[in-house]
Amino acid sequence: MTMMKKLLTSAVASAVMVGGAQAAISNDTVKIGYLADMSGTYRDLAGPNGLKAMEMAIADFGGKVKGAKIEVVSADDRNSADVASSTVRRWIENENVDLVAGLVASSVSIAVSDILEENDKLGIVSGSAASSITNEHCTPNHIHYVYDTYPLANGTANAVVKEGGKSWFILTADYAFGHALEGDVTRVVEENGGEVIGTLRHPFPTPDFSSFILQAQASGADVVALANAGADTTNAINTASEFGVTQSGQTLAALLLFLTDVHALGVEAAQGIQLTTGWYWDMNDETRAWSDRFMEQTGVRPTMVHAGIYSSTLQYLEAVEATDSDDAQTVRKQMMETPINDMFATNGKIREDGRMVHDMYLAEVKTPDESENEWDLYKIVRTIPGDEAYRPLSESKCPLVSSK
Repeated sequence: MTMMKKLLTSAVASAVMVGGAQAAISNDTVKIGYLADMSGTYRDLAGPNGLKAMEMAIADFGGKVKGAKIEVVSADDRNSADVASSTVRRWIENENVDLVAGLVASSVSIAVSDILEENDKLGIVSGSAASSITNEHCTPNHIHYVYDTYPLANGTANAVVKEGGKSWFILTADYAFGHALEGDVTRVVEENGGEVIGTLRHPFPTPDFSSFILQAQASGADVVALANAGADTTNAINTASEFGVTQSGQTLAALLLFLTDVHALGVEAAQGIQLTTGWYWDMNDETRAWSDRFMEQTGVRPTMVHAGIYSSTLQYLEAVEATDSDDAQTVRKQMMETPINDMFATNGKIREDGRMVHDMYLAEVKTPDESENEWDLYKIVRTIPGDEAYRPLSESKCPLVSSK
């Protein structure tokens, strides 16, 4: 081979390599769709500030991946599976979205995960609670990142039963999340020698809880448990307070309570409530530093969902960078193989069923005397190690689990 031919061959090879590298990230763009309730019941726990957390992560990453730009589109799913499905189909078919993130209402996440699997795109669920998302509804195309109903039951319900709450009446949001939480709580109560003497399912959302609280109060149960979230939970707690539920000797158990809910209620009304959380802003120097930055941009302290959106976005972008690809299976595999150590989790791991396993925390709302400012709301009672908190793979119904 002559020198000229060698040079030409080398040039062609280099061009192919460069072209291949550029083609690995489709359209030379990593495009993320942020889908959440931006205006309704779940607005405060994720909503517009979840989008802000994502934008913070992208900015901290540098705004590009391997020279490819990062773009974000967002939409309000209005807590509707139909609205969410049509939005995600449009994003995938017309707008080249690679990742769908946010995802709050469990019915939305389950519907969206089916579309992602059909089109081999990736989703990261940060706001939904139903443990079925990585159990019977698992797919190879989504990851469930922040929390689910299984550790909520293991944490809060377990603690309340051990403190003497043996008979339970559960008020349940009538959709996938509420059903899953009701089932997981019933399991924990019965395993610990308690009994669920009644359940009542309410429409989602519900502005007036009067009739539901009166029926729960009339049951005579030791514990009135709220298997709902967001504005539904705060409305139910306020109604229970008006009707004197706790004054009559019953315990009120909020099974999913967010920092923004407690802030809205105030420590006077919420003091002493035990809850399970996946993260708290005032846990250590790293969480406080990030939370200070978040508050500077939003005016509020972050919930565990906001923190999880930030963390999962960084983990996704780092996986794209490491693999030089935005292919869903390539990126998911890389994320599964990479331990998560950041301001959100220590030694977190993504299992084959898509569940991100990390420590959870049993917390208690401070008294007015204990609280030093409007966001100084929790004291951490104990840490629940991740492998104890989440459903063991031996009990999984997910077909992706290798032992199945």
